[in-house]
Amino acid sequence: MLKSHLQQSTKSLIPWSTKPFIFSREILVFFPINILSNKNPRKNQKKNNFIVHYKAANSTKAVLSSTKKSMGVKVVVKVQKSVGGTNFGLSRGLDDLLGKSLLLWIVAAELDPKIGIEKPSIRIFANRGRDVDGETRYEANFVFPEDFGDIGAILVENEHKEMYVKNIVIDGSPHGKINITCNSWVHTKFEKRIFFTNKSYIPSQTPSGVKRLRERELVTLRGDGFGERKKYERIYDYDVYNDIGDPDGNDNGKRPLLGGKQLPYPRRCRTGRSRSKKDPLSELKSNFVYVPRDEEFSEVKSSTFSGYPFYSVLRAIVPALETVVSNSDLEFPQFLSIDSLFNVGIDVSRQGNKKNGMFDVVPRLIKAISDTQKSVSLFETPQLLQRDKFSWLGDVEFARQTLSGFNPFSIRLVTEWPFKSKLSPEVYGHPESAMTKELIELEIGGSMTVEEAVQQKKLFILDYHDLLLPYVNKVNELKRTVLYGSRTLFFLTHEGTLRPLAIELTRPPIDNKPQWKQAYFPSTWNATGAWLWKLAKAHVLAHDSGYHQLVSHWLRTHCATEPYIIATNRQLSAMHPINRLLHPHLRHTMKINSFAREVLINANGIVETSFSLGKYAMEFSSAAYDLEWRFDQEALPQNLISRGLAVEDPNEPYGLKLTIQDYPFANDGLVLWDTLKQWVTNYVSHYYPQTILIESDKEIQAWWSEIKNVGHGDKKNEPWWPELKTPNDLIGIITTMIWVTSGHHAVVNFGQYIYAGYFPNRPTIVRTKMPTEDPTNEEWESFLNKPEEALLKCLPSQLQARQIIAVTDVLSNHPPDEEYIGEIIEPCWAEDPVINAAFEVFSGKLKELEGIIDARNVDSKLMNRNGAGVIPYELLKPFSEPGVTGKGVPYSISI
Repeated sequence: MLKSHLQQSTKSLIPWSTKPFIFSREILVFFPINILSNKNPRKNQKKNNFIVHYKAANSTKAVLSSTKKSMGVKVVVKVQKSVGGTNFGLSRGLDDLLGKSLLLWIVAAELDPKIGIEKPSIRIFANRGRDVDGETRYEANFVFPEDFGDIGAILVENEHKEMYVKNIVIDGSPHGKINITCNSWVHTKFEKRIFFTNKSYIPSQTPSGVKRLRERELVTLRGDGFGERKKYERIYDYDVYNDIGDPDGNDNGKRPLLGGKQLPYPRRCRTGRSRSKKDPLSELKSNFVYVPRDEEFSEVKSSTFSGYPFYSVLRAIVPALETVVSNSDLEFPQFLSIDSLFNVGIDVSRQGNKKNGMFDVVPRLIKAISDTQKSVSLFETPQLLQRDKFSWLGDVEFARQTLSGFNPFSIRLVTEWPFKSKLSPEVYGHPESAMTKELIELEIGGSMTVEEAVQQKKLFILDYHDLLLPYVNKVNELKRTVLYGSRTLFFLTHEGTLRPLAIELTRPPIDNKPQWKQAYFPSTWNATGAWLWKLAKAHVLAHDSGYHQLVSHWLRTHCATEPYIIATNRQLSAMHPINRLLHPHLRHTMKINSFAREVLINANGIVETSFSLGKYAMEFSSAAYDLEWRFDQEALPQNLISRGLAVEDPNEPYGLKLTIQDYPFANDGLVLWDTLKQWVTNYVSHYYPQTILIESDKEIQAWWSEIKNVGHGDKKNEPWWPELKTPNDLIGIITTMIWVTSGHHAVVNFGQYIYAGYFPNRPTIVRTKMPTEDPTNEEWESFLNKPEEALLKCLPSQLQARQIIAVTDVLSNHPPDEEYIGEIIEPCWAEDPVINAAFEVFSGKLKELEGIIDARNVDSKLMNRNGAGVIPYELLKPFSEPGVTGKGVPYSISI
């Protein structure tokens, strides 16, 4: 009986659908919420010690007071102004004058101690005030009853056009100034938005007055899993990748569904769009791709934030480039033609009517495209070309970039000899490698045997052989792209650098042709061998570029992180401390991912048209997820150990001894990892001083369970998933997520233009087979007579090259409003003295890392980051100025 009474009472205290005001042309009447359903409100007023105030329509005074002791309080709601300078239409302006703008409910943190139910909320209209620094302020004064207690939350109803609410400040209460950080879109009339104060609580410590609101908000965010999502909704749910293809729009647009037993994959955010007519498993393409409303960017950010330049390039600049080249397959006639792509000093503002649009968004990207569309585009000169125009030709830079480039995640220690394929010999041919013991010992120079080199940890490999081989024959059927399985072997010199020893390329049997494989070697004194080596390197670099973009970058950062975002919003309340710790690391990623699915990784998008794997690119990404992705090995120390690049050693800094001492990515990365882990340790320990708090936290347990069993459900039965029973377990899980979204992503993303902007250094596609693979006499003679022409023909076409230059430029770019890790404290962190102090330590250590990296880059003994023409390794420097700088670690994956 008591339970039934409680439910009935609390429902009337904070109504969700009944209009909470009476409005006439002359009078506004405001009642306590719990008397709306009472037939005799004045009798009820006396019982509850409230006086009803009748105010003129243009009044901004208090609308609710009490006969008990009280005090005047002011509330200010800060709203981001729209790009047009206003959030209002005509009706909004009239309502502002009449006092009908934002309706607020101020909710007490605790239940009424006498009757055990929620206290009546204080209801007020906030009217439009002045504009300050790009914000419109809504203000209201109200009377704060003495017995109201702490404020726990504010409910907001917006009567008209949606607005982006930044924060709410309540000043003058008995409990001091109260800040409520919102940073959220508030739609019109469809829902009453709940915003909690900046104080964080685990579920068991939630103030009694807002427990119901905490649970209700999570229910809202989860949705019901049905219907097509609308732009204004904030629902987080899961779906498979069934929107990559476009079967209705293109005969070559059908793509398989990613996610499930056949092609395992992480889950994405559900959009609920209609299904394709030609392929019922695929979603129908549309001009709108849903992401929860708070994953969108504010209007003001939209013109400068990284996602919009990205979108502008892929939607506008890339198609424009197609008009520059009449033949999409046309190669560059000479290397001087490639050099002519890069130029500086042309003022975009003088180029006709290009001042509003894509050129404003990314002014450094393309310096000019003529009005007649007959001249070539001119790009900024990449740093690699500025420092050493010919470094890309040499083996020194080829090897150095495996440790210091933007894909340092693939190099592995050789632990077994000889190499042997694990694939079926019946399908793929003989498993033995073409790299024989005799050939490799000849390249080593007789100083040691292969077995001794393996034992002494001298041999390292880029191994894409078995991963690529199942796709070779399928890809080679596509137009103007050639694929092999590949192995590239390196030797660790006494100087701590790598020296390439051999490249093996393999093609499986096909059409009555036997398996083809060959090993290539650096040939200093053999002209033919030297050119074959250059061509073999081009193939390997294309393999590495594809793996980098599809696995190291897209899969392991963007794609794997989306389930974390969905689960965090579905299972962790906005007032949960772990939600607030993760929030800056998860914002903007879902929107960027939706852009990528539209125009980057989609059928016939940039990746398919300009990378070697073509239409099989996303299938390859799924295969890599199935065979290689493990959450526990996404942590930097475990990743290094799994690749044989480090072993545990308690006597070494950070508990690891590196196999290659001068490994810039690992050297700098371990400092950042340790800094992140210490910050997370301090944070988690503050909220979970006892193990029982982890085990009893229903939200955190549901969050981790959903990530494993739903978000990454195709791997839910794997034994390597960490348990979540202790604070240390949580520290490891959170540090891994934060590392992936910050340090890992920065490494694989912001160096792309520096190294791949000059595409011969990092070709994304190779369009011709090796001259030694079943050549005709004519083909062989052509290679011998014009080897440079053979190299130019194998590199990306003129159109592909321009597209890759444009896209890598934007991907590598920091916008002016970039949010760098540890630079600015989150408001909810700042309000807790313990967390505030921990953040100061965290931020200070990041500044120290800047100095450490600078010192390492001028150390002449560290040849993988210092030397003539060598680009210093700065990809893990935490802070950066705007632009393509090759440094800077943002909080999140925001591009």
